[in-house]
Amino acid sequence: MMTTTTQRILDLTAAAPSSHGEDLLLLLGEANELYQQGLRELHWEVAVHLEGLATAELMVAADASGMPCDTTQDRTEVILLLALAEWEMTPAAIAYTQMAEAAACRGIYLLPEE
Repeated sequence: MMTTTTQRILDLTAAAPSSHGEDLLLLLGEANELYQQGLRELHWEVAVHLEGLATAELMVAADASGMPCDTTQDRTEVILLLALAEWEMTPAAIAYTQMAEAAACRGIYLLPEE
C-alpha cells in the first residue's frame, strides 16, 4: 500500500509528541521535505489550472485569497502565492505547521535561531 504525502505527514506529526532531541529533529526534517513536495505538486496543478488567466486576474485572486501581491511580482510568483494559499489550508500543511510550532516550543528547529 502506498502512503500519500498527507498521510505520511499526519503519521509523523502523531509520532512527534513522544519524540525528543535528534529523533524529533529527524521527524521534523522528513515532514518538512514532504511539505515542500506537496507544495511543489500543488503548485504545478494550480499553474496548469490557471494558465489561461491574465496576470491581472491572478493578482485579484491572490489578494482575495489573503496573499496580497504587487505589480513587481510576475505571473510565476503570483501563481506560487495562489498555490501556497491553497496548500496552507490542507490537512497536511496544517499538521506540519502545528508540528513545527510544537517542536519550536521544545527548542527543536530545522534552522538554527539567529
